[in-house]
Amino acid sequence: MRVLASGLVLLLAGCGYHQVGAAAHIPVNIRTLGVPIFASKVQAYNTETVFSQAVVRELNTRTNYRVVTGADADHADAVLKGTIVTETVVPLTYDSTTGQTSSYLVNITASVELVAHDGAVLYKNDAFAWREQYQSTEDFSGFVQEDGAAVQRMAKDFAEALVSGMLESFR
Repeated sequence: MRVLASGLVLLLAGCGYHQVGAAAHIPVNIRTLGVPIFASKVQAYNTETVFSQAVVRELNTRTNYRVVTGADADHADAVLKGTIVTETVVPLTYDSTTGQTSSYLVNITASVELVAHDGAVLYKNDAFAWREQYQSTEDFSGFVQEDGAAVQRMAKDFAEALVSGMLESFR
């Protein structure tokens, strides 16, 4: 019976179980993560900054890594590099009475890569795609552009999924 119990424990230990918040493929010697401001290949204003800040917040909230930004990011044990590759805003629905656009769809694709100080790629996704719908305002005298708020919501969701992917995926 003890042999059976011992065998079961060994079997369970080898099936991918790991502590929540601990990356299975990120080496234990990685203690600091650098997150420089993402690069951008688009002409949209501020998206790379919003996405970078959301990732830093998510890493600080969900992990025990010390997260460094700015010039210090290059000296971390691993660096998370990101690039906003595409960003489009397209009309989604129209008001049949006025013919005005009533909602839009924002699509953003990013490329992300977590690279250890020695150059080893620890995580990579070249096509992280996100979309968010937002309503346009009916009152044009008090018009407020809503795509910035949509990008903020997208950045939060993107950061949650990115950190989950980094922490939970197996290589």
